[in-house]
Amino acid sequence: MKTIKRTFKEIMRYPSAVTGMIMILILIIISAYAMISIPYNQAIGLWRGGEEVWYRNPKNVPPAWLNWFSKEKKAVSFVINNEQEGFQRDVVENSDGSRLITLTYTFDYQYDGFPQEMMFYFSNTFASKQPFATITWVTPDGRNIRLGDYRLDASYVYRFSQDANLQVRLMGHKPQEALFYDTQGDTSTPLNGTYQIIISAVAWEPEDDVNAEFVLHGELYGAAGTDIYRRDLTVALLWGVPVALAFGLLAALGTSLLTMLFAAIGAWYDGWVDGLIQRITEVNMVLPFLSILVMIGTFYSRSIWTILGATVMLSIFTGQIKTLRAAFIQVKESTYIEAARAYGASNWRLIILYLIPRLVPTLIPGLVSSVPTFVFLEASLAVLGLGDPTLPTWGKLINDAFVNGALYKGQYYWILEPAVLLMFTGLAFALLGFALDRIFNPRDRKSTRLNSS
Repeated sequence: MKTIKRTFKEIMRYPSAVTGMIMILILIIISAYAMISIPYNQAIGLWRGGEEVWYRNPKNVPPAWLNWFSKEKKAVSFVINNEQEGFQRDVVENSDGSRLITLTYTFDYQYDGFPQEMMFYFSNTFASKQPFATITWVTPDGRNIRLGDYRLDASYVYRFSQDANLQVRLMGHKPQEALFYDTQGDTSTPLNGTYQIIISAVAWEPEDDVNAEFVLHGELYGAAGTDIYRRDLTVALLWGVPVALAFGLLAALGTSLLTMLFAAIGAWYDGWVDGLIQRITEVNMVLPFLSILVMIGTFYSRSIWTILGATVMLSIFTGQIKTLRAAFIQVKESTYIEAARAYGASNWRLIILYLIPRLVPTLIPGLVSSVPTFVFLEASLAVLGLGDPTLPTWGKLINDAFVNGALYKGQYYWILEPAVLLMFTGLAFALLGFALDRIFNPRDRKSTRLNSS
């Protein structure tokens, strides 16, 4: 405990280390929030869902916070249903058993641009005769525009832009624009104020019912925007954090521990054991690391666990094992090792409890610094189309953006958001790793003291 406290105090002397730890803590908090708020199965279902899951979202729109930095306020997508403010339902029972159902949707429109699309999603119940509905649009200046009269199926979608009769009545203009025109001013900008949509429906029998959800697709959506499949990019950005941290930490920890173990075994046993480990290392060092991972992802499996296992196996026998072997050979000749041999300690006890712990402090900085390497490796494979197809990750986002031409369409948010998070993660571990290297590396610690004196 004294050693831990002393090390922690030493770490706190470095502003870069403190900054790195705060950044890593933020990533851990985001990971916990993502896994609690969007459980794994739900995240997979959302990310692989189609129009039936994301029908409320517009396609390919930037995040809503871009309005903070623009003088021209673009329309932000929203939904009004029976669970939200702005919805009112009134029912009048008639003597013949029929019912007059009035649904009122009220919203405040304070934007400088027009929406992409507007639609109603009806969910109705009836025994034999279809309900009949009239839809009326009420503008802030008091104009009532009758959109049309419709017979409603059990499931019915009314899209404003696809109503040919309405477009004719609006002199050929797009309904999602013409309904917002200021007839007394410039029609290039919408009339701001409070709008209402009134659905007056007749249900012919007491058990019949009419419900509808109003969806407005704006030019902006949510905290991260959407992609070509209407998916909210927030899901992938949030879940990319635990995936990246898990892959990076497990790969770094597994590689560092196994490299140290094999180096200690080779140094301790010497002879053919050490020779075998060195020959495997030399062969592995000339193998094309990334090419092998690409082949595994192409011809065998793109599962993240398969890629993780292959990454660890290919990263054990590297030049690091030769460096550690030389250090273990020196430690092997120490007097406390000879004392442990004298009282009969077994070979494995000597390796695990006496040899390896001596060099563990030198392992920590390298372990922390290697995490970003593996995080970027996983993202790089996903960008190449070799990422786990079931997981929403940062690399998969960038790959989808390139495949769908986001750069050519000016949809930079689709690429920049995951790229910024990747850089944030790499910077966090790099800052902490550099500080730890100064603390645990005797040569760096000595030079730091000489410079400070």
